[in-house]
Amino acid sequence: MWDWLRRRAQVRAARAHLAGVASAEVAAASAAPEVQAALATPPDPSAAAFFDVDNTMLRGASIYWLARGLAARDYFTARDLAHFAWQQLKFRLTSEDAGDMAAARQAALAFIAGRRADEMAELSESVYDELMEKRIWSGTRAMAQMHLDQGQRVWLVTAAPVEVAQLIARRLGLTGALGTVAEVSDGIYTGHLIGDLLHGAAKAEAVKALAEREGLDLERCSAYSDSFNDMPMLTTVGRAVAVNPDGELRRAARRRRWEIRDFRTGRKAAKVAVPTVFGAGAVAGAIFGALALRRRRKTK
Repeated sequence: MWDWLRRRAQVRAARAHLAGVASAEVAAASAAPEVQAALATPPDPSAAAFFDVDNTMLRGASIYWLARGLAARDYFTARDLAHFAWQQLKFRLTSEDAGDMAAARQAALAFIAGRRADEMAELSESVYDELMEKRIWSGTRAMAQMHLDQGQRVWLVTAAPVEVAQLIARRLGLTGALGTVAEVSDGIYTGHLIGDLLHGAAKAEAVKALAEREGLDLERCSAYSDSFNDMPMLTTVGRAVAVNPDGELRRAARRRRWEIRDFRTGRKAAKVAVPTVFGAGAVAGAIFGALALRRRRKTK
């Protein structure tokens, strides 16, 4: 029993490391040189800031808004969506069992397998304009700008597809992004990941791998997140900030005397909780609602 548990932990650690390294390689290769060139002060080459996306930089979950936008553009079938929603909900409501994680990962990839990467990039641009741009937290955006003004690089770190993360970073004028890397062959998604979802320990691995590539001193770096799941990333850097924190992270931040920033009102917090905490159900509800509305329009 203990040998099995140890092997499973080793496999998870290996997948997290692979996911982090792959994300760092993509991020380093796609960093925006114009951002660094446009910094108002001389760049500080050894310091950087890392921002989580969902409920930290963006109100709600980016995968929710992306799926909602793609559904409205006939990117899914109802059967695909039902399978995806069930696997994600099962994963969220159970422990991180290896089998459930693998099933959730495969379901999340199913809707892009066989699709062209440039097609996804083009659709994501329009979805950002339509649904995401107006949901950027202005307070978090201002904190990211503060780091840029100090000559530091700023990276997003998220479990969302790296292409979506890079899009958000580019639109916000940030340096780049670390995200989940899906395998692409001849410009087409294969339906497989390189490593695993950039979640939990994988985020910390990505930050460490990028720091090594870019010559960053992690003790001089900052990290921002809303979720206790990001403790591995938050404890990797010298300065951690809890932004719009969940209850567990808020308690941890108080114990560790971390800075806490909350840009929500009570009403906003309730709205954000729906697509973030119950992401799968929210995705499914929004998508099926969009499909039903489109069917009604077509029958008129």
